[in-house]
Amino acid sequence: MASQPCSRADEVVTVDVHAARHLLRSGHRYLDVRTEEEFKKGHVENSLNIPYMFNTPQGRVKNQKFMEQVSAACGKEEKLVVGCQSGVRSLYATTDLTAEFKHVSNMGGGYEAWLESGFAVNKPQDEL
Repeated sequence: MASQPCSRADEVVTVDVHAARHLLRSGHRYLDVRTEEEFKKGHVENSLNIPYMFNTPQGRVKNQKFMEQVSAACGKEEKLVVGCQSGVRSLYATTDLTAEFKHVSNMGGGYEAWLESGFAVNKPQDEL
């Protein structure tokens, strides 16, 4: 039986929100890959928002300029923690990012798990 080559998904490091919070406090940057609409409703403090997918009338479609946008905003050696709403889009985004970035972690559970843990977030003033 021939062995299957490893996919890049096998190389993704997923951390829980507690580990992610520790990484962020030690200098990692939080890359929020949710849509702008989701981001505006609340987000992890000091995060960078580059959507991995966009909402369209036909459903969600991948942001074809995602890698280009991240490369323009972040250095290849920058340490990134990638998060979305629940951890699915960020896993796909992290898989793509590992092709060009050396220090990328996926935050399992996403923003929902971050909120459930009671960690600090930025929200619109009218929702505080």
